[in-house]
Amino acid sequence: MTDEYDLIVIGGGSGGMATARRAAAHGARVAMVERDRLGGTCVNVGCVPKKVMWYASETAAALERAADFGFSLEQAPEFDWGGLCRARDAYVERLNGIYASNVERAGIDLYRGTGELRDAHTVAVDGQPLRGRYILLAPGGRPSRPDIPGADYGIDSDGFFQLHEQPRRAVVVGAGYIAVELAGVLHHLGTETTLTVRRDGPLRGFDPLLRESLAESLEVDGFDLRTHFVPAACERQADGRLTLLAEDGQRIEDVDTVIWAIGRDAATADLGLERAGITPRADGTIPVDDYQRTEVDSVLAVGDVTGNDFPLTPVAIAAGRRLADRLFAGQSDSRLAYRDIPSVVFTHPPLGTVGMTEPEAEAAYGADQVTCYQTRFFPMNYALAPQAVKRRTAMKLVTVGAEERVVGVHIFGEAADEMLQGFAVAVRMGATKADFDNTVAIHPTSAEELVTL
Repeated sequence: MTDEYDLIVIGGGSGGMATARRAAAHGARVAMVERDRLGGTCVNVGCVPKKVMWYASETAAALERAADFGFSLEQAPEFDWGGLCRARDAYVERLNGIYASNVERAGIDLYRGTGELRDAHTVAVDGQPLRGRYILLAPGGRPSRPDIPGADYGIDSDGFFQLHEQPRRAVVVGAGYIAVELAGVLHHLGTETTLTVRRDGPLRGFDPLLRESLAESLEVDGFDLRTHFVPAACERQADGRLTLLAEDGQRIEDVDTVIWAIGRDAATADLGLERAGITPRADGTIPVDDYQRTEVDSVLAVGDVTGNDFPLTPVAIAAGRRLADRLFAGQSDSRLAYRDIPSVVFTHPPLGTVGMTEPEAEAAYGADQVTCYQTRFFPMNYALAPQAVKRRTAMKLVTVGAEERVVGVHIFGEAADEMLQGFAVAVRMGATKADFDNTVAIHPTSAEELVTL
């Protein structure tokens, strides 16, 4: 016998969970299929455990500067990597339990197993057929690995959270936010860390001011950054240590752990897309329109699997909720506008961005229509620090037109992650440079610089 549902969701991560719960709240009969822990990448091997590790590394950095504020640490504090990881994992496990309780309270039927499409209305869960008016594909992604000899000697970014012994020396391979964040955590917690990137630096696509500021900060921190390093092979030596070789002959030797943080692939290989009439892109992602619809009306998709420009948890949640509102609450035009979406990279210090970069604005409006305001300064928390350890904060407003509408805000520095949210609201509402100028500053803060440029 086949169970009948209004909505079948494949994937219990951020996008799938948000859609399922909102649909159930609207009275839909919903089934969710998940073969792993609830919460998806973010809760289990992404934002949440990463932020815990980032907080730990920020604490380590603060301890190094304790003497600046009169604290005397007669002996170096001991750091218990294993204890931190156990506490982190217990926290994640509690969140898994909360997600399970939320599913139960919402009246969603949870099927533990692997879901695959049989046709445009049928999902089989380990052979058991489920029938749905709509099917939502939200399986997320999996870490990529390079196709080079010895790649299996390294671990991927998910594997980072299974390291219950701290590496003595690690190499992180990648130029995106995952690579930069993991490398920063390891470095500040005391692991000898090298970050390798294929081109001239990390975070391509971010505003040039942010990239320049990050590069300067990495240098101040004594970070080992290898540019133009294209991995060719990973070798294991007789003593168990690893050697990473580049195409141009560069070598990084005596390494405990190599971490591949080169991106994530859509988890679509075993979904049976062809049986539902769906053709994925060459990279495995699923094309959707502005309403999250695939080429088959009854099958929809949200989150990383769609290959959108913002593979972020809040984006998947927002898209999923709007989708449920459209399908089951009569809101026929409900959809997420994929623009002016804020994002933060948890570097040391963090950086945040919303809206257009300077090059993007010039390409869209013409260079003669773009005016940028920027500043770089040492924040007050470095007032008592030696010059050699000071890291600059940097900020930029990107404006367009005679009215100087603010279309981009970019921040690098302490508390960038917390201050960006409010400015994102301003950008989305169409604030102008004059609106910023007419806002009374909060003093003394770094944020006041954005309204006094």
